[in-house]
Amino acid sequence: MQSLAMIENWPVPTAAAAVVRADGTVAGSYGPTDHRFPLASVTKPLAAYAALVAYEEGAIELDEPAGPEGSTVRHLLAHTSGLAFDEHRAMAAPGTRRLYSNAGFEVLGDHIAKATDIPFADYLHQAVLEPLGMTSTTLDGSPAKDGVSTVDDLARFAAEVQAPRLLDARTVLEAMTVVHPGLSGVLPGYGNQKPNDWGLGFEIRDSKSPHWTGASSSPRTFGHFGQSGTFLWIDPDARAACVALGDRDFGPWAIEAWPAFTDAVLTELSR
Repeated sequence: MQSLAMIENWPVPTAAAAVVRADGTVAGSYGPTDHRFPLASVTKPLAAYAALVAYEEGAIELDEPAGPEGSTVRHLLAHTSGLAFDEHRAMAAPGTRRLYSNAGFEVLGDHIAKATDIPFADYLHQAVLEPLGMTSTTLDGSPAKDGVSTVDDLARFAAEVQAPRLLDARTVLEAMTVVHPGLSGVLPGYGNQKPNDWGLGFEIRDSKSPHWTGASSSPRTFGHFGQSGTFLWIDPDARAACVALGDRDFGPWAIEAWPAFTDAVLTELSR
């Protein structure tokens, strides 16, 4: 795919990208796809997927208590537990505000570790990484932000999400469906969004503007970006996903480069 070569013009030392069709085939890739990049918050969809495996295995329930009083696993996954961004303190009642929270995913990881009697990083490895052959992906630290991976590995994950083998397809559909519709909140890097829609561990594009995906991305697009200069989106209408990893922190360069890149990818896919 010629559009992927646009990463050559990004002001980053190293970047790689790939597009994965809904049938799991790689439509194209560019750059060092085996290079390991810090994922930052692109770690969250991986952690969420492990949580959903734990749910399907019966280790946890989505609506069981977890986190601050009144909060559940579902609240933690959807950033509606009320926990602060990076502090383990409640700032709102569960289900009333969309407060993007690293702390919430750390509480979630601890909750799953306790329920399964397996350290969360080990559970993620056993439940998601190993079955998908993601041999270059590790989690050394917070389930919110300390994953390291490659484009090749995240392409495998993108194929899984589009045609699930580890989860029932209905569970994945629930993950990409808005939890607590209508809540406003801050999308990091983009300011207050009304509404600020999220599913279970995945951000949902809907009608957000400005946004890190493209102007032509469908409202059903879901995924995540990371402050380390990384993103993964899945567009069900385009029947494709895109992974792009870089090693320059998110900033104005990404706000400018990423949407144009995504629009070029989607245009090429539609031909």
